Amino acid sequence: MKKSTRILHAGRKPEAFHGAVNPPVYHASTILHPSVAAMEKSGKTPFEGVRYGRFGTPTTFALEEAVAELEGGHRTVATSSGLAAITGALLAFLKAGDHLLMVDTTYFPTRKFCDSVLGGLGIETTYYDPLVGAGITALMRPNTRVVFTESPGSLTFEVQDIPAIAEAAHAGGAVVMMDNTWGVLHFQPFTKGIDISIQAATKYIVGHADAMLGTITAATPELWLQVKTSLAAFGASPGTEEMYLGLRGLRTLPVRLRQHAESALRLTRWLEARPEVDRVLYPPLASDPGHELWKRDFTGGCGLFGVILKPASKAAVDAMLDGYSHFKLGFSWGGFESLVIPTSGHSIIRTATPWTPVGPSLRFHAGLEDADDLEEDLERGFERLACAVS
Repeated sequence: MKKSTRILHAGRKPEAFHGAVNPPVYHASTILHPSVAAMEKSGKTPFEGVRYGRFGTPTTFALEEAVAELEGGHRTVATSSGLAAITGALLAFLKAGDHLLMVDTTYFPTRKFCDSVLGGLGIETTYYDPLVGAGITALMRPNTRVVFTESPGSLTFEVQDIPAIAEAAHAGGAVVMMDNTWGVLHFQPFTKGIDISIQAATKYIVGHADAMLGTITAATPELWLQVKTSLAAFGASPGTEEMYLGLRGLRTLPVRLRQHAESALRLTRWLEARPEVDRVLYPPLASDPGHELWKRDFTGGCGLFGVILKPASKAAVDAMLDGYSHFKLGFSWGGFESLVIPTSGHSIIRTATPWTPVGPSLRFHAGLEDADDLEEDLERGFERLACAVS
């Protein structure tokens, strides 16, 4: 079956729920056992079946099964947010005295976690150039346990050579993790050498800007058990309602993503021709520096892209952004709505590689509105920018 067909059926067992098309929402903490023997048996395999609400319910297991199918991994562990998936995965494989290689394009909350929490635990983080490729070998140490990747970067959109990084990291004995939220459906992490794939399911999987959710998918049973055991020890347990919303969103992911990508490609091509724009950051564009790697490793795009304007004052850019009808100001992406945020200054922090655009930088998410309306919204924004500049 094609992936879009598999997504519709993964994690669904109508025969187990009186024929209901979707798995129902299970609200459960205590699970009753028919006998002492059954209770003791369940304790020997705490992560199999329904044993206690914190370990998961049938709703949880349905989403985890579906995401594992989506990414081509062994099994998935759901978390309460994308950040919880990142931090939970890192803590499952790192301990005092270990070394982490973290991509320099990682977003601020992950950087803060590495510098504060991991640093306080005696775990050292080195940030590396996202374009290092096989050169990451030079950064590996005997105690490097994890190499963390994100491709493309969600603010500046560099495409990483994941197979080359993975090969070098594995040669040094490290586990390779990837934030695959941008690639969601169009990047198969486990065919490229990734061991642990992470998604902020809040974004494209949920798809409706109404639930916080994260996922950690492992390549092997051993890696999955290590993640699951660690998260269970922290008491991590996402809500069942969120599991249901993730499942519901997942079913329409292929058609939504197709529309997001089509609109984004049209808008970025239009933006490239604008005199106010210095550069558009979107790997599916032939002009993007990462296009060849993207074309090799990805099967499609999404709605998230960046724009670097030619020099303009903050007041002029603010006037452009404040007046949008469809591109609303909001710190997320992946939902049905179009969004924009300014990324110049404090939003982008680099310690291994410089980020020095010629003018203000922005990040857009093309939602599911008609592309004609989105283009018109951008056009009027440039009119406001011109008026403010003049």
